[in-house]
Amino acid sequence: MATYDIDAVREQLLERVARSESPREVLRAPELKELYGAIGSLDPAERGVFGKSVNELKLAIEAAIEAKEESAADAAVVPLDVTAPWDTTGGPIELLRTSQGSQHPLTVELERVVDIFTRMGFQAIESRQIDDDFHMFGSLNFPDDHPARDGYDTFRTEEGFIPPAHTSTMQHRILKDGRDKLEKGESIAAISYGRVFRNEDVDATHEHTFYQVEGVFVSETATLGDMLGTLRSFFEAYYGQQLKIKTQPAYFPFVEPGLEFAIEKPAALGGKPGEWLEMLGCGMIHPNVLEAAGIDAKKYRGFAWGGGVERLVMLKYGIEDLRHFESAKLKFLRKFA
Repeated sequence: MATYDIDAVREQLLERVARSESPREVLRAPELKELYGAIGSLDPAERGVFGKSVNELKLAIEAAIEAKEESAADAAVVPLDVTAPWDTTGGPIELLRTSQGSQHPLTVELERVVDIFTRMGFQAIESRQIDDDFHMFGSLNFPDDHPARDGYDTFRTEEGFIPPAHTSTMQHRILKDGRDKLEKGESIAAISYGRVFRNEDVDATHEHTFYQVEGVFVSETATLGDMLGTLRSFFEAYYGQQLKIKTQPAYFPFVEPGLEFAIEKPAALGGKPGEWLEMLGCGMIHPNVLEAAGIDAKKYRGFAWGGGVERLVMLKYGIEDLRHFESAKLKFLRKFA
């Protein structure tokens, strides 16, 4: 039986990666294929150890390839001195070609979320990145002494403006602009999406800046059942499979009753039976919120929901650390390119 010197093959292939202009071709090297092909011919007692060594060899080659690609990308960037005066006689600044970049994974997934809801009949509206106290709190039935109004939870500018802590700041505008539709016998159906900002300590599950999607639906006949059906349809479309859902009571000033909406983690995404994941908050829009927008709460009713986009994406791709999205690490971003 043939013997294989994996260390010698490792040295040869790593040297080939260092010299090659197309290092990824090394992953198709005949030496590597031969090693993988030999695994099946070994005795069961030897197969596990040998197979592990071959896999470690491949991982070492992939790591060397990624390091070389990152080094090449860094070398291609022309340093730009932003403090230097503009030279009108000089040539154009050499910037990266668009072919060297790709959309951020959050942009791709946010577009996917918006596409699903627009196909369900919802109008999509981008939220603001600066707003006022009325749209952030007053129009949403927040009491004057609600803790979310405090500086330790919400950012404020010196002028009193607020970087929104939730996309619900668009809800009053959506309701007010949609009154004409209700008078015509139509319904209000819209989502708002965008960045939100919170005074949070950053860790694997918390960020000070992240993305949310808010949904609003109002008609004469809207029910909790309609809301749960809408949300279930969205999550099943996003994850591409049937899902089990459940809710439990929760308090949010702008809905009554308020619910936390959870899905059972699909087995295809590493879930186990009975493993529930809270995905968003939702409920029937509080009458005070409707009345603040000039909508007769005795005639019309609606539901609303809001949740983080990163949470959707982390579950979909098995991402364990929220901080990766804002890290600008090429190794992470290239997985989605």
